[in-house]
Amino acid sequence: MKRIISTEKAPAAIGPYSQGVEVNGTLYISGQVPIDPETGSLVEGDITVQTERVMKNIGAILDAAGYSFADVVKSTCLLSDMDNFKAMNSVYATFYPQNPPARAAFAVKGLPLGALIEIETIAAK
Repeated sequence: MKRIISTEKAPAAIGPYSQGVEVNGTLYISGQVPIDPETGSLVEGDITVQTERVMKNIGAILDAAGYSFADVVKSTCLLSDMDNFKAMNSVYATFYPQNPPARAAFAVKGLPLGALIEIETIAAK
């Protein structure tokens, strides 16, 4: 059975998609960009500021679904510039101090709203 996950503690979808979808004990979180859920605006700042916001948004969706960062099994990180990889990694690592998930990271031509980063996440129980 498919369960749609939605929380006001993460930004509302900016298109025809759900923040998260859970099916058979697996949670799929749509790509999160660094939008502040309180203002609905992209946060200003460098890659560290934007990565922190993205990870907080992911955390809010995980929490709304009854999951935690410890349940994350796969992440895909989309960067506007691979020169930001090291700085993104330093923030990302703080959310996974032990047993980090599998991950892919690559540069893309552009991200929604001119964001520097977008991360999609899969968690399982």
